[in-house]
Amino acid sequence: MTTRCCGTKRNGEPCSLSANGPDGYCWAHSPGNAEQRRRMASRAGKAKPNREISEVKRRLSTLADDVLEGSVDKGVAAVASQILSVFLRAVSVELSVREQLELVERLEALEEATEQEKGGRQWGV
Repeated sequence: MTTRCCGTKRNGEPCSLSANGPDGYCWAHSPGNAEQRRRMASRAGKAKPNREISEVKRRLSTLADDVLEGSVDKGVAAVASQILSVFLRAVSVELSVREQLELVERLEALEEATEQEKGGRQWGV
């Protein structure tokens, strides 16, 4: 028989995941994993793409102001903004890949913990 996690989701509903430890919580709610979850969230918040996006936004804002003031040619500004747009798309792809890799790592850790809990059986077996 599988025990459900004692945790509560952000929307207030009970967690529907299986408890994978003696504390009665899933990985996402276990107090023992709190530090690792905090580090992961902190890393995501300080990620290079976030800084790059902020920098591009600042540059685009400055570029728009310069065009409006007449100190930058509209054609030059259009090309610069296109280049920055391509850069933002590349940053977005990089961020998506990073998020997917982190999710794969987390899933593998959950599968490993579940395997150990179930005595080496795999999902659906």
